[in-house]
Amino acid sequence: MSLPAAPRRAFASDNAAGAHPAVLDAIATANVGHMLAYGDDEITRECSARFRDLFGADVTTRLTFNGTGANVLALATLLGSLPGPHHGVVCTDWAHIAVDETGAPERVLGTKLIDLPSVGGKLAPEQLAELAAIQGVQHHVQPGVVSITQATELGTLYTPDEIAALADQAHALGMLVHLDGARIANATAALGGTRETLRSFTIDAGVDAVSFGGTKNGLLGAEAVVFLTPAASVGSKYVRKQVTQLSSKMRYLAAQFNAVLENDLWIDLAAHANAMATELHRLTVDIPGVELDREPAVNSVFPRLPPDAIAPLRDWCFFWDWDTTRHEVRWMTSWDTTIEDVTTFATGVEAIVVHRARP
Repeated sequence: MSLPAAPRRAFASDNAAGAHPAVLDAIATANVGHMLAYGDDEITRECSARFRDLFGADVTTRLTFNGTGANVLALATLLGSLPGPHHGVVCTDWAHIAVDETGAPERVLGTKLIDLPSVGGKLAPEQLAELAAIQGVQHHVQPGVVSITQATELGTLYTPDEIAALADQAHALGMLVHLDGARIANATAALGGTRETLRSFTIDAGVDAVSFGGTKNGLLGAEAVVFLTPAASVGSKYVRKQVTQLSSKMRYLAAQFNAVLENDLWIDLAAHANAMATELHRLTVDIPGVELDREPAVNSVFPRLPPDAIAPLRDWCFFWDWDTTRHEVRWMTSWDTTIEDVTTFATGVEAIVVHRARP
């Protein structure tokens, strides 16, 4: 079996995709003329209004440059609302803030991450309840914020009820809840695909602050922190400056969100990425040598491959290793992945894994 030409788009990450044309057009429009800096402009005010409409409440939105900055801003603000500097952040052992942000929350915020073992990248209320044993013990950092990820780093999803149960337990212990939503659009699309879906696992579930991802969903380096209650947002405009996430020409960030929030394009883009992952799973699940445990919930596929097939397949069309001890890799689809990309990639997988074709 001959090896086809590699797909036009690799399956490394949704971070590798370009910006959506509507986003680029919005940036070009925002580039006309002069506007006041630091968000004192009509485009940014429109963005704030769009987020209030999206969540159906008087939420506070702070735009940032990147996901790590958004998480640091959110956690810094929530921690700052607690009495005293002795609080830590509870998360899973797979959390992006724990394993992929170079210790930014700990270094920048001077806090401690309490990373707990997880099943499928998800925390359970019982794990939070166990933290009551260290509350009031002066030898232990006090749990102050719980940070969960939706969709998780393992491509799994919390149900709205699961998040509500976590939030109820956290609040009962005096903790606040942060949701890292780097792929919140994919989660929204997978769980129902409406604004009501988004609200069901965020504001309606009792989440206090959300890092609302944009860059992985067709934006050009724009993220947002949305504080869902007035109490959670206190001081956030000052904290954003302190953690170096205040953009002077904020209109360019705001314009991007305005473009994708219009007619819920942000959900449509994520739904397409999810659908392409489902199709990739369908086309590869029966290939001998490819082991897949479950259908993708969002836009990530985690196959186990024969060890000697991984390098040549990656040389042909790039992707990342995931768990090298299990010969597991990660294939990710994006808003701009086409069915032709998926079909070609699946054909290449079969050629290399089964027939040992080489690039």
